[in-house]
Amino acid sequence: FGSSLYRPKPPPRNACSRSSTAMVTPEYVNMLPAPTDQFLCPLSANVYKIDFTSFKIRAVQDSAEVVLFQVQKDPGDVSLPADDSNDSVRSIKYHFGPAFLDYKTIGTTLEFTIGDTPLHNFRMIERHYFRDILIKSYDFTLPFVIPNTTNTWEVIYTMPDLDPAIKQGIMACPWETKSDSFYFVSDQLVMHNKAEYNYS
Repeated sequence: FGSSLYRPKPPPRNACSRSSTAMVTPEYVNMLPAPTDQFLCPLSANVYKIDFTSFKIRAVQDSAEVVLFQVQKDPGDVSLPADDSNDSVRSIKYHFGPAFLDYKTIGTTLEFTIGDTPLHNFRMIERHYFRDILIKSYDFTLPFVIPNTTNTWEVIYTMPDLDPAIKQGIMACPWETKSDSFYFVSDQLVMHNKAEYNYS
């Protein structure tokens, strides 16, 4: 998050309504102390026409995989959300239950399409919080994505060792565990999605 000589000031949580995303760098979001109150970019920032078409979450175990969540976009729906769409189009709620917190490894499979322009350094930074406590931050990059293609992005998450008090709080307080997922292309923010979790 910067050298010992220079450490940028964490951005205020309510400074999310700016129309320009030029200042929203990977370093910027990696210093956010809590979930943002708003989205850090408009839907129109997705100039590469990235479209998430299916998503699966699974527990990775020695003997088998357990599918925990799966969703797929209607194959006939090729449209992208309009810039004035409700924020619900990039927000989701997951109800996993307490057993989820005992898994050591979680895998996700994301299928997506892109438009006419290739993606260089397609990077996802995903930050998970319980209230204003950072639980874990993940950072994954695809070096290059060919234009006009359908792609599958497999990601493996090593689950954090939670303090027992925090784990109990997460289970006792549904929807207070949240995440921000930031998607960058060549360090330019192009998408920002939010999620809330219920482990009760």
